[in-house]
Amino acid sequence: MSFHHRMMLQRYGLGCTTSLYSEVLFDPIFTPIFTAVLGTGGFAIGASTITYASLASAIATTAISIGLQALLAQAPKPPKPEDGRAPLNQAIPFRIYAVGRTRVAGARMMWEAKGSNLYSVQAIAGHRIKSFNRFYLNDDEVTVVDNVVTPLTTGGRYGAGSANVRLYTRLGANPETPYAELVSALGADGIWTNDHRGDGQASLAMRAHNADAQDQQTAFPYGAPSPSVEIDGAYCWDFRDPAQSPTDPSTWTWTRNSAVILAWHLCFNEFGFGLDYQKALLPVIDLWKEEADICDEDVPLAGGGTEKRYQCNGWDTTENGPKSGLNAILATCDGHLVARGDGARILTVGKFRESRTATLTDADIVGHNIQYGVLFEDECNRLVPKFTYPATNYTSCDTDFFEDTDAQIAAGRVLTMEGSYEWCHQWRQARRLGKRDWLRQRQEVKGSLDVRLSGINAVYARWVRLETPKRLPKLDGKLVENRRSIVALTKGGFTMDFIEHPDGIDDWNPATEEGQQPPVPPAPNASEIPTPVINLIQAKANGGSVYIRVAIIDPEDGSLTPVVRYRVADADGLGTPGAWVEQPNPSAEPSGGYIDLSTGNVPTDKVLDIQAAFIASNRRYSNWSVTETVTSTSDPTPPAALTSFALTGSAPRLGHAAFAFSTGNDSHVRSVEMYRVPSGSAFDPDTATLVGTRAVGPSASYSFTDGDDTRTNLFANGGFDTDTVWSKGAGWTIASGKATHAAGSANSLLQTVTLTPAGTVFRYQFDVLDLTAGNVFTRFNGGTVVNGVARTANGTYRGSMTSLAGNVSAGFNESSTFAGSVDNVILYPETPSCAPQGVWDYYAVPLNGSDVEGPYSGPVTVTIV
Repeated sequence: MSFHHRMMLQRYGLGCTTSLYSEVLFDPIFTPIFTAVLGTGGFAIGASTITYASLASAIATTAISIGLQALLAQAPKPPKPEDGRAPLNQAIPFRIYAVGRTRVAGARMMWEAKGSNLYSVQAIAGHRIKSFNRFYLNDDEVTVVDNVVTPLTTGGRYGAGSANVRLYTRLGANPETPYAELVSALGADGIWTNDHRGDGQASLAMRAHNADAQDQQTAFPYGAPSPSVEIDGAYCWDFRDPAQSPTDPSTWTWTRNSAVILAWHLCFNEFGFGLDYQKALLPVIDLWKEEADICDEDVPLAGGGTEKRYQCNGWDTTENGPKSGLNAILATCDGHLVARGDGARILTVGKFRESRTATLTDADIVGHNIQYGVLFEDECNRLVPKFTYPATNYTSCDTDFFEDTDAQIAAGRVLTMEGSYEWCHQWRQARRLGKRDWLRQRQEVKGSLDVRLSGINAVYARWVRLETPKRLPKLDGKLVENRRSIVALTKGGFTMDFIEHPDGIDDWNPATEEGQQPPVPPAPNASEIPTPVINLIQAKANGGSVYIRVAIIDPEDGSLTPVVRYRVADADGLGTPGAWVEQPNPSAEPSGGYIDLSTGNVPTDKVLDIQAAFIASNRRYSNWSVTETVTSTSDPTPPAALTSFALTGSAPRLGHAAFAFSTGNDSHVRSVEMYRVPSGSAFDPDTATLVGTRAVGPSASYSFTDGDDTRTNLFANGGFDTDTVWSKGAGWTIASGKATHAAGSANSLLQTVTLTPAGTVFRYQFDVLDLTAGNVFTRFNGGTVVNGVARTANGTYRGSMTSLAGNVSAGFNESSTFAGSVDNVILYPETPSCAPQGVWDYYAVPLNGSDVEGPYSGPVTVTIV
């Protein structure tokens, strides 16, 4: 009996009792835990058994940014961003992990003086990282060229007289490369040898050489230099990219996507939760892809351009445990994480969708505790979003706050609450997250519901509609948000803490809600020149070329010349950035508190790193600004849909499928990509199989073939149109366009064909007709006989067989009881270029010159033999 059938019978049985019971849709997302709770003590998934005790914890939990502060005040938190300025000094320091782009000093592994040199090594992260971007000595940002700190922006610090500082880095390869200069100086004493490689450990080494006595105070005004770095942290498995494998970290990419980083932390981070991705992610991978795509959505900015909706950047130590990082990541995306009964995790980021909404009825609720107002001690009339600001060298910073002045007057004072988004580095993102928490905090309807087992779908959903005209008439038809749910069998099944879902929580008007960029206190470098603060960056297409617009905050000093520089973030396809290209803007004038700068034409359709600096009249440079990233899209207009897309040729299609398509009168179309997915599956270009790309132009027709169109049927008279060619054993007859066998004996129906060389894979297809008893199967005869799968019912069958030495003929054999017919038989040798056997849906996607996708055409369904 199937699982679904058993569940249906159970539902009908419960419906006949006196217990209240609502009908439940037994969907594949939620039923595993539902069946467990109805059992007697636990349930098994594969070889593992899950007991009730393992369920007696939070099933669904939201980000602890503000909404759960009072309930979970002791929740672990990552280190403050300011802690990344100085290395940890401990005998056995805690390990560090970092995601996105952040500043960190790590933990000191070695600190040794020898002669006039000071040597140090710091463990930056306990895993492989992408890159070291910027370097700091104490609070001075320094420029490093060929491992040497140059005096370009230091005004003599770290380079006066005979003093110099060298910095060396390792990204955390396994095995890693020793620091040769340190080994040469300290190896003989056994302090630092070639065995001190730090496999899998990203690290930073320093050698500081003393200055002469008269220059020492100039070179090292703060004493021994303390290094810290801005890094691009962990590589993560982006499950949307079919070229990446969860078992091969070398295929992973660096990312700031909150959903992708959360998946890494749950399953792949050595210092995370250590979940099995096959249980935690794969059963619900489509849901994770949806959330990752939402995180990557472009949100418009008030001054032009866009930024990604949810990005995550930060670091933590193992002192705090994995929950600390989990809370910080969820806070960056207003996340809601569900722990399903079979081990799967379901993430829902902050964007309302009906697809993530469930329903609770009167029959599903056995108890409630509703609060229709806000207690004085819980009242908040001002919310201050806090984030980490790279422009102030990675310190905690406030954005413009949200407040209710009428409520402040009524309360007689300002009641402030902070929204903590420490792993958020974009001030606009912090404002968007703050708005969501502010609107929730202002909601007066809150409480908890005791939910029966029949309401389990709602326990897992982020949003719940209440159909409660009898139990909760005031909330009938209302939408509430599930903030936290736990298993509570003594209360009927589950307890759900909820809050009424605020209207307009997803609305965002940049012009009125973005607020002002947080001020950056003047922080001149050693050359007494302030560092520029970038307000926004925008790629501007101009007749097929692209330039970059950069808006910086006016320093109110007309003697400074602003300069912009850019580089290709990945110049060689291996992650190595290109050379910087500088573009001075001496004629740029302030307007409205900002200075608009621009580059010349930049490489098109590339990911670019952008920085800005000021040049003083003495030609000294300020520090370069925080690195921003932009894609130089030359054509943002998507192409029009194809005017036609159809299958050509006729069945049977041996190892290939041929198509014809036409483009419309559209100047933007430049290419068409062809994709293949299993028939009936949803189409997603990020996960579908790309089978080819065709360069195209407007108003033209094209053909495309997927697979090997040279294959032919080895069987002659495969339709049994005549009684020829085939060697018939006893019981076989050929008539009426088919070969028929009468029960009584088992004999072969064969034809001599070429089955060499041995080891060749042959594909076959045939129809079984009129079967009333027994079975029939394909066969290779001669030498070592090869038999195919026995078929016991009417239908069309496809498969493959591998020939062995001595095989000289092919056809069919059967059980002695087989009574039926075969027809339309096909056999051909498979080649590596053959399209896979089966039933497939094909799609065609037009693209412009910047690879912006237009509307897709399809599906066109094809059966490939």
